[in-house]
Amino acid sequence: MLILAWCIAEITTAKVADGNMIDALVHGEEAIVLGDRAYTRNDRNLEAQRQPEEPVWGMPFKRKRGEELPAEHAVLNRMLASLRAKVEHPFRIVKRQFGYTKTRYRGLFKNAQQLYLLFALAVLVPI
Repeated sequence: MLILAWCIAEITTAKVADGNMIDALVHGEEAIVLGDRAYTRNDRNLEAQRQPEEPVWGMPFKRKRGEELPAEHAVLNRMLASLRAKVEHPFRIVKRQFGYTKTRYRGLFKNAQQLYLLFALAVLVPI
């Protein structure tokens, strides 16, 4: 049985890129931070130098232009993708089963309240 706890920390307008909000979402007690390629930077990947108290940034590796991705990086990317698939499942439920594919312009507060309710219900849907 997989139990997921959800917390939507920041809801912003569409003009704000997700990669810019990662620092606001990380509160400092995480051991591992997982994300997709939008969050990747040179200091946010598995090979980056980090302090012992900093989290491990589990962002996928990107291939360099004109080169192939090394085999060990491809294996790590596949493992990270399997973890992300478990996290992305409630988003699929909210979008496909609850029909939340487009946001109506009702203000950030009302949209946030609707998302809190939908994600609370998505946790109840069996996997």
